[in-house]
Amino acid sequence: MAKAGSVLAMLLPTALALAACGQDNRYAAPPPQKVAVATPVEQKVSEYFESTGNMAAINTVDLVARVQGFVQAISYNDGDFVKKGTSLFTIEPEPYRLKVEAAKAQVTSAQATLKQNEAEYARQADLVQRQVSAVATYDKALAARDSAQADLQSAQSNERQAEINLGYTNVTAPFDGVVSARQVSIGQLVGANSATVLSTIVQLNPIYVNFTASERAVLEVRAALARSGKSLANLLGTPVEIGLQTEQGYMHKGKLDYVAPTVDASTGTLAARAILENADRALLPGYFVRVRIASEPEPALLVPDVAIGSDQGGRYVLVVNKDNVVEQRRVDPGQLIGELRVIRSGLNKDDHVVVGGIMRAIPGQKVEPQLQSLTPGK
Repeated sequence: MAKAGSVLAMLLPTALALAACGQDNRYAAPPPQKVAVATPVEQKVSEYFESTGNMAAINTVDLVARVQGFVQAISYNDGDFVKKGTSLFTIEPEPYRLKVEAAKAQVTSAQATLKQNEAEYARQADLVQRQVSAVATYDKALAARDSAQADLQSAQSNERQAEINLGYTNVTAPFDGVVSARQVSIGQLVGANSATVLSTIVQLNPIYVNFTASERAVLEVRAALARSGKSLANLLGTPVEIGLQTEQGYMHKGKLDYVAPTVDASTGTLAARAILENADRALLPGYFVRVRIASEPEPALLVPDVAIGSDQGGRYVLVVNKDNVVEQRRVDPGQLIGELRVIRSGLNKDDHVVVGGIMRAIPGQKVEPQLQSLTPGK
């Protein structure tokens, strides 16, 4: 009996231990994950329309020989900047000056003939009235006077044409601009069979920027204008910012100058144009540039850019509902302002957006939200 009692004494602690283990081996759910949430920042934002374009000259003209002759002088250096009216080429003017003098002589002769015929007409008119001269003689004098008047008008027209041709012998700059390399030499015959191109002049100040807007951008702009009671015509004069490929930001300022009345069906774009000052002629036609136009400031909601995710369905953010359960919310993001991204649609101002611990926020699971405040974007 003593031996059995000792065995029982040895087994009793083990049994008690097993009993105790059975009581503590129950599953306890882990506490909800802590995530940082914040309500979207509300502030007025100017949305930016961004595009690319090319610089273009306002005026580009081929200087041509409009009369035939030999090039007598070239009065500029290739690539010179010249002012309007500057003489660039001289085509031998002497033959045309002689034609002007001959035309003036014809005018003088026609004036003398007309004066004589007018006197004869007046005399015949007086004689017919007194019934001294025949009507046929009067009619002849009237016809001679009218013919002399026509001859004088023809001579005067020839004189003006001769003066115009003489003026064409001096080829001048039609506007301020840079003249390209000459395409003819001194002594060369020009204008023999057709108008010979002498060189080209390009106006660089001001200068155009041609660019396009997508159909969606046009629809968004029209919708924004409609909300403010405006139309596309009100866009003319809107400030436009221009940046070159080698520049950071947008260093050049201009104004919207033209918007096409129709969308190009083949490309789905709308053509537009800006004009800007180019006094230092740093901008050249053909440059590839970046274009940016700011819209009127409108109220917007912003969230940290890191809070926005993407998948095959598009862009989304995670929000915590009133039951502290994570939901996925589809959004339409806009431009970036600092570290905050504009949300065009998909969010309400009271939504709690997950901004920290995003990897721990799983849609459909409960979390412990830690409310934070966001600093407005700049």
